[in-house]
Amino acid sequence: MPSSYPPEYRRRVLDLLEAGKTVAEVAAGLEVTAQTIYNWWNQHLIDTGRKPGVTTIESTELVAARRRIAELETELAATRRANELLKSVVSPKGDTRPSR
Repeated sequence: MPSSYPPEYRRRVLDLLEAGKTVAEVAAGLEVTAQTIYNWWNQHLIDTGRKPGVTTIESTELVAARRRIAELETELAATRRANELLKSVVSPKGDTRPSR
């Protein structure tokens, strides 16, 4: 099976568990490992507020925020480097001598 399952597939697995099937029965019937099903079930409990932890939505937002922070840090580093290069070429106000 693929390393990433569609959300509908996960939902179907979780529905089977909610209906009273055991993890072993679902795993054998759908060819998904029991550990994968346990992971999905634990995340489902967190998402529904029955267990403490980081929800799927919060996790997605956190990944996006970290990606944006990395982009901004890269832009800031480039801006600082450009500023340093300009400082070395352009003389300060009032100074008639070019700096080297």
